[in-house]
Amino acid sequence: MEIAIKLSQFLLSLSILIILHELGHFIPAKLFKTRVEKFYLFFDVKYSLFKKKIGETEYGIGWLPLGGYVKISGMIDESMDTEQMEQEPQPWEFRSKPAWQRLIIMLGGVTVNFILAFIIYIGMTFFYGVQYISNSELKDGVWIENKTMQEIGFKTGDKIVSVDGKPIDKMDGSISEKIMMSKNVVINRNGANQEIKIPINFIDKLLSSEKTPLAQLRMPFAIGKVPAESANQNLKAKDILLSLNGQKTKYIDEVTPILEANKGKTLPAVVLRDEKEINLDVKINKEGKLGVNLGGIDLASLEKLGYYKVSKQEYGFFESIPAGIDRGLAQFESYGKQLKAIFTPKTGAYKGVGGFAAIFSIFPNSWSWEAFWSITALLSIMLGVMNLLPIPALDGGHVMFLLYEIISGKKPSDKFMEKAQMVGIVLLISLLLFANGNDIYKAIFHK
Repeated sequence: MEIAIKLSQFLLSLSILIILHELGHFIPAKLFKTRVEKFYLFFDVKYSLFKKKIGETEYGIGWLPLGGYVKISGMIDESMDTEQMEQEPQPWEFRSKPAWQRLIIMLGGVTVNFILAFIIYIGMTFFYGVQYISNSELKDGVWIENKTMQEIGFKTGDKIVSVDGKPIDKMDGSISEKIMMSKNVVINRNGANQEIKIPINFIDKLLSSEKTPLAQLRMPFAIGKVPAESANQNLKAKDILLSLNGQKTKYIDEVTPILEANKGKTLPAVVLRDEKEINLDVKINKEGKLGVNLGGIDLASLEKLGYYKVSKQEYGFFESIPAGIDRGLAQFESYGKQLKAIFTPKTGAYKGVGGFAAIFSIFPNSWSWEAFWSITALLSIMLGVMNLLPIPALDGGHVMFLLYEIISGKKPSDKFMEKAQMVGIVLLISLLLFANGNDIYKAIFHK
C-alpha cells in the first residue's frame, strides 16, 4: 500500500509538471500561428496508451513515463524529422517565424515551471502558514547523530548560531541542507561561540557514510512498536522513556550510552504512558538494545510534553504573496548552490546525483498534500533550471542558438542544428544513464 501511495504521488506530480511545461511551449506556438503536430504526456515509443486528434494536433499519453513533449512543425527536436526539414519552409512552421517569436516559444516551458513553483509556495503559505521552532527554544542544543558531522567537530548539545554568517533564527527541515552547502558554521558550546570549517569534500564524505540528518531536534525516546520477539513485552507503543537505571533520559541520545554500558542486564525504568508515570524493569540485549522500534512524535505532542514551544505564522491572502515569493527565491538560491557543488568535482556532490528512483524516494509513504505540493514546487524549479542548461537537446540549447541568431543576425543552418541536436541527445542520454546508474549503484551497495 505504501508503494502505491508513493507511486501515485510520483506520477501525479510528474504529470502536472510535464503537462504544464509543454503547455508553456504549446500556447505561444498557437498564439504565433505555429502548427503543433503532437502534444504528449510521457513518450509514445512505438505506440501510445491513448491518442486523439483534435484539429491539427494529436493529443496522447505515451507508455514511457520519462517526460513528455510537443512536436512543433519545422523545428529540429528529439524526433529528428529530417524529411520535413528538407522541404521548403512553410509559413506555419517554427523555422519560418521571427527569432523573437521562436525565443518566446522555447522559453515558455521553463517560464511556466518557475511561475508554477512560486504559485505553489504562495498557496502553501496561505493555506498552511509556516510552522517552526525558534532556535532560542533549543536550550539543550541539537542532536548530532551523523558520524561525519562528529568527525569535523560537531557534538550533540551544540547550538547552531549561524551558517555562512547568516543567523539561524528558526529550526526547520532546511538546517541540514544549509550546513551541507556551507563553508563555515558558528556553534555555541558550553556558553562560548566557536567556528567549525566545513571541508570542501564534506558532501563526498556524507555520501559514503550513514544516511542520517546532519542536525536534528533532540527528541524523547518514544516507542513506536514492540515486536513479538522482543523481551520487553511490558513496554507498549507510544511509551516515552523518562529514566533508566535511575538516570533521567529526556532525550534519545541520553539513553544510548546507558544501554551500551549495560548490555545483557535488566534495569529499572520509568515510562510515560497515557499521561501517567509507570515503573517497570527492562531487559537490555547483548547488542545494547531494548529490542523495540522507535516511534515519531509530532510537533504538537512535543509542545504538549513541554519540550519545545511551536510557533506558527499565518498569512492573509495578500500577505502570503511576498512571503511565498521569498520562500521560492530561497529555494532557487539553495538549488543554485547544489548545482554549483555538483559541477565542482572536489566536492564529490556529483556522486549523489540521482534519477527517477531518487525522485520517487523523496515522496512520503502516507498521503500528505502539504508534502506533495512542497516536493512538486521543488521539482518544478529543478525541471526549469535543468531545461535551461545549454545542451542542444534541451530548451536551453535552442535558446543559446536563438540568442546567437538575434545578436549576430546569422541563423545557424538546419544541417548544423541537426548535428548539434544529435550531440545534445547523446549528452542527455549520458546524463540520464549516469543519474539513474547512480540510483542503481546506491540501491545495491548502499543499502
